Amino acid sequence: MGGTSTRTFAADAETVGALADPVRLALYRFVCAQSEPVSRDHAAEGVGIPRHQARFHLDRLASDGLLETSHARLTGRSGPGAGRPATLYRRAAREIAISLPDREYELAARLLGDAVAESARSGTPVVDAVNGAFAAYGEAAGRAATPTGSDGDALGTTVRVLAEHGYEPRRSAGHVDLHNCPFHALAQVHTELVCGANRCLVAALADGIAPDQLDATLEPRPDRCCVVLDVRD
Repeated sequence: MGGTSTRTFAADAETVGALADPVRLALYRFVCAQSEPVSRDHAAEGVGIPRHQARFHLDRLASDGLLETSHARLTGRSGPGAGRPATLYRRAAREIAISLPDREYELAARLLGDAVAESARSGTPVVDAVNGAFAAYGEAAGRAATPTGSDGDALGTTVRVLAEHGYEPRRSAGHVDLHNCPFHALAQVHTELVCGANRCLVAALADGIAPDQLDATLEPRPDRCCVVLDVRD
């Protein structure tokens, strides 16, 4: 899924945390507001701090992946005596989003967009196209999963993969409750559509890991995801 693994989440949280420093945040906002890459001198002047301080924080923002760098001679001269190229900074193209609890609205938007395009192309009813898009995504995620342990614990593998994608699964015997819905806000407004699509995704993911071993059913409750998993008898 487009979900954030534990490792990626920790790295992204640390990256966003770099902006907790007020000087660093001011520099980041200044760089982002410019139409062209910014030199250290320009940034220092724009924020009102010494150049050496601007250099330190700009380089930290670049090392954390929030800014990208390039090099150019600002004098317009070239060849011997032209001086070293200046380091220039611009906002990084990478997108970083942290959500607590974990949400997958970008993924939902992409799958819903794919479904609408498929419906328009083929004439498939929109709800069927939505369910198909979510199911196809879940199936791919399930098939890509690495088995947990050496004992072929299909339910354990499914629980781990669901946890990696923000569902907060809680296992008891042959039953799993999902205590977080990655599509929560959408499910509040379009409950039947989103919950149905979510069930298709979870069912396909489970079937991709353990074909014909797990059932995903809808059991809506306000304190958790509407989908539950049970081992088949």
